[in-house]
Amino acid sequence: MSFASKTILTLLPAGFLLFNGCALKQMVKMAKDQQLTVTPSPLEVHGDSVAFDVSATLPPKMLKKNKIYTVDAKYNYNGQKIDLGTVEFVSTNFPNAKTEKPVLSHHFSFFYKPEIGNGKLNVVGTASNMTKSKTKSTPGMDIADGIITTSRLVRDIYYVSYADHGYNNKEEYIPVIVNFFFEQGKSVLRKSEIKGSQGKMLDAFIAKKNVTRTVNIVGEHSPEGTETKNSKLADDRAKVIEKYYKERMKFYDYKGKADSISFVTKGIVMDWDPFKKQLDSVDVLTSEEKTEVLGVINGSGSFTEKEGQLEKLPYYKKKLLGKLYPKLRTARTEILMVKPKKTDAEILVLAQGIGSGSVKADTLTEQELTYAGTLTPSLDEKESIYMAATKKTDSWTSHNNLGAVYLEKAQKQMDPNQKSKLVDMAIAQFDIAITKNDKSAEASVNKASALLMKGMKPEALLQLEKASALNGTDDIKKGIMGVKGALEIRSAKYADAVQDLSKAKETSDVLFDLALANLLKKDFTAAKSGFAAETAASPSDAMGFYGAAVTAARMQDEATLTTNLKKAVGLDKNLAAKAISDLEFMNYQNSAAFKDAVTVK
Repeated sequence: MSFASKTILTLLPAGFLLFNGCALKQMVKMAKDQQLTVTPSPLEVHGDSVAFDVSATLPPKMLKKNKIYTVDAKYNYNGQKIDLGTVEFVSTNFPNAKTEKPVLSHHFSFFYKPEIGNGKLNVVGTASNMTKSKTKSTPGMDIADGIITTSRLVRDIYYVSYADHGYNNKEEYIPVIVNFFFEQGKSVLRKSEIKGSQGKMLDAFIAKKNVTRTVNIVGEHSPEGTETKNSKLADDRAKVIEKYYKERMKFYDYKGKADSISFVTKGIVMDWDPFKKQLDSVDVLTSEEKTEVLGVINGSGSFTEKEGQLEKLPYYKKKLLGKLYPKLRTARTEILMVKPKKTDAEILVLAQGIGSGSVKADTLTEQELTYAGTLTPSLDEKESIYMAATKKTDSWTSHNNLGAVYLEKAQKQMDPNQKSKLVDMAIAQFDIAITKNDKSAEASVNKASALLMKGMKPEALLQLEKASALNGTDDIKKGIMGVKGALEIRSAKYADAVQDLSKAKETSDVLFDLALANLLKKDFTAAKSGFAAETAASPSDAMGFYGAAVTAARMQDEATLTTNLKKAVGLDKNLAAKAISDLEFMNYQNSAAFKDAVTVK
């Protein structure tokens, strides 16, 4: 017999005991021909309830005039029962009952609790008069098994998001600019330049032996005719500075450090760009004169021809040659110095000291202190560091990250009281973070996870919707989809769960829940491939193989069922007992292959 979605049963066998009362006796006797249809069968839990439909069909002439026939349903399990209600046929509602079959359908449901185990859906048929002063009842009969709990295999997904610390632990460079000026037509570095402010600054920099990666030196020349004749002048000026720089490194005994510095020299020859920059930065010319000069250099002709045109301007000697051109006879040196930073080890040690109170809080910047929280795997150390950060800056970032630590601790906590306390502490921090920055997707999704951990599913879903509307990173968006998808499975919204989990980060839990959602959605092909992907990614996950076995059972593929079930039991022996009592496998429990698969070896 294969997996069925409904059960059709005849209520009474022939030859049932006679009852007093002719009409009622006849109704009960004829009940042998009635049919009850249960959908689904076995019963299944979805969301928080076990819901099913019962359709009752009576044979013609069974429902007598001025009589009532009632089907009373109960769910019996472990010596306990749950009263579910009745399906009631009142003769006045079926005037053609002599020639037609009266049919009624009723939807039943009851709240599911984990302690409700496998049981039976039991009904009792009762014939009575309109006042119900006289009744005749059938014995109880089991009409469906229950309960399939596959939907309860869903794995809760909690996404914990730490706000970015804003600290760059990569190598960064600080540009140091030094300009040396030369005489017209010359590339000799004058003593006045060496002893001037720029020369002293460069010498002091070299003396400190700052970590340096690159020295870029650009030589330039002014555009007057005598300079354009010497196309090597700009290059020579750059090389002179390079030579001087290297001599000073040798003087200060750089030794091997000099080899790690790359020198790049070049000359800018017959290029009007430096001229234009100087023209914009000085007030030597009037606005009308600047317009006139720009008209020349932006016009037609060669570099030399344009320079000749400038020489004819009435203010050339006084303003251009006398004041502007000297600023172009330069070698510009840009030194890329490595920005001094503490090592990760230094930052962590100092942060630990700040957390314990043995180091002053201002020893680290806010970014360094928050970054330190990422350098230790210890949640206790993270808590100490982020607690110190909240006291130092009271920023939304520090409060969010402290709450994230509490949330991670709660996930690992086995004691329910301690877990609840940690979640409440986390929510308090997230609320502070949201108050300080209501655009924080990190704090919003974290609060949703915390609410879910407290079992507050509607509130968690509402918080997730708020987080989704914020401009979170791709990782946060994927995290939201994971949490939301697991919630939707618990709410029996399987199509929505498939859609959202497909957009989540492919963790083992996400892959498992996605496959489960497809199984519950009855897309067995997708479920099969989903569990295959999950077990390939997590080959030691026993429940992944168990889910694959359930999928195979629904696809009536016994060979695949037993193969996966054997792997599941091999990884977790407790699954043998679960499989034996699981109604997903009720049609295979007498199979030799199934028995072999659940045999613990």
